[in-house]
Amino acid sequence: MQVNQPPTLTVPCSLFPRLTTRLIQPTLMSSILTTPLTEFLSQPNIESSPAWELINGCAIQKPMPTLFHSRLQRNLVNYINRHTDRFEAVQELRCLVPPYSPVPDISIIRIDRLSEEDGPFDGAPDWLIEIRSPDQSTLDLQKKILHCLSNGTQLAWLIDPGSEQVWVWQGDNLPTICSGSEALPILGNLPQLTVDAVMAMTRRL
Repeated sequence: MQVNQPPTLTVPCSLFPRLTTRLIQPTLMSSILTTPLTEFLSQPNIESSPAWELINGCAIQKPMPTLFHSRLQRNLVNYINRHTDRFEAVQELRCLVPPYSPVPDISIIRIDRLSEEDGPFDGAPDWLIEIRSPDQSTLDLQKKILHCLSNGTQLAWLIDPGSEQVWVWQGDNLPTICSGSEALPILGNLPQLTVDAVMAMTRRL
């Protein structure tokens, strides 16, 4: 297992590649880039597929998932929900973690924290999982992860199917990079998962 210091996360909003889009009208874009969370949430089409997130004051549209990304996301959610009764795994759930509004690929939340009412989740998930798309910035994903960790998230995975590695953050520790047969940290009473087992979920199960 390799321990790595994450790179500096200061990235100007102008460098985010997904700020031009067909889904949000151009006349709204300049205001979205600088507006607070409440105004961002009032904008039309932020729930269009793929969803928009507010990260570090920037509106960023998530990339369209690939086949392997979609399979991995679905299979992980099914695996987690099948093996624990303490948490629920949810795909693409909007979270409100002011001043951010992340939409993790998978949010795993303790059952007693989930509302009986429909809508966004108010807070950071207990455990979040992001799956890196081929053209997605790792820096963007780390910004989201680190903000959630500073607001209550206990565990975060960043899965990179291309390199077959998983970056893991837990508590205040520096991220570790896991691969192959290494066991991954988990929450709840899940059976042990290795990186190889996670990568196998990119196939049809």
